[in-house]
Amino acid sequence: MVMLPISVFIIAKNEADRIGETIRAVRDLTDDLIVVDSGSTDGTQAVAEELGARVIFNAWPGYGPQKRFAEEQCRHTWLLNLDADEVVPPNLAAEIRALFAQGEPPRQAYKIRIAEIFPGEKAPHPLAYALAPVRLYRKDWGRYSPSLVHDRVDLNQGTKVGKLKGTVHHWSVRSLGDQLAKLNRYSDQQAVDLEIRGILIPTWRVFFELPAAFFKAYVGRRHALRGTYGFLTAMNYAVSRHLRLAKHYEKRRLNAVKKERR
Repeated sequence: MVMLPISVFIIAKNEADRIGETIRAVRDLTDDLIVVDSGSTDGTQAVAEELGARVIFNAWPGYGPQKRFAEEQCRHTWLLNLDADEVVPPNLAAEIRALFAQGEPPRQAYKIRIAEIFPGEKAPHPLAYALAPVRLYRKDWGRYSPSLVHDRVDLNQGTKVGKLKGTVHHWSVRSLGDQLAKLNRYSDQQAVDLEIRGILIPTWRVFFELPAAFFKAYVGRRHALRGTYGFLTAMNYAVSRHLRLAKHYEKRRLNAVKKERR
């Protein structure tokens, strides 16, 4: 297999059970595969190294800063970003290879559809909700946002953006308990991000956020199509959105008390 002129980078922590499949799916595309690890204790580093990845430690600074650090470790101008629980299926790998078959691709960035696969499923539901962020791009035309929580590539003005037909398989849920713990940690960072940016969300929303978020996930994101498990994951999502606002409210409350005591 001829290696493509792209670097693949993955950020990870305690992903030994999932990162192997992620790496195996793309290691024939690149001669520069980087895993930035933020302190795994489950052997993630060894798994990645055994499969040919270059593993670099960087203490966790937040989602955007960690991906920006990873971008800086890449040798090639073209970058493909994956999370440690995302797998590029063969048809998408072939599409990426075909994109470079005639030399430089016609656009500077490409969106890739990403669809969740829940435990017990073998592939994304045909009508599953999916995001389509930019994941394949030239680093001289875009870089990841420095935001602690917003996982997106900020593109230069005038960047031509295409969209690939294939879909990344996102094995995001190990279990309901693990998902809720992950969403709880994420809500901590969201509350900090709101404080840093000086955003104040009205207190009245605390009373409505949970049911509104459940409706968004169960109906808007079509979790209703996934049976009982879809209902349960929609509930987890709703709880996480509630916690984001609850922690935001709590921070404002505690900050107000500190000001009164000065």
